[in-house]
Amino acid sequence: MSDVPASPTEPPRLPHEVSLADITERLMVEFGDRVSVSTISAIVLECRHDLQGSPVLALPELVERLARQRLLQTNYAR
Repeated sequence: MSDVPASPTEPPRLPHEVSLADITERLMVEFGDRVSVSTISAIVLECRHDLQGSPVLALPELVERLARQRLLQTNYAR
């Protein structure tokens, strides 16, 4: 086995790294029957921007929680 990344331009991902696409995908499972993927993606991006001063290792969880809360508090989830 090799420690070479799958793609030469893509570094290996560490266990704590979660992409915004991963967060969006999980929220799509939860809200996809009521909210479009473009709306969920926009909310996730907005949350990431709003949390830009937060500790890097906490960002994935914070972004997902904030996005979920915003989706629940809007008419999108009703």
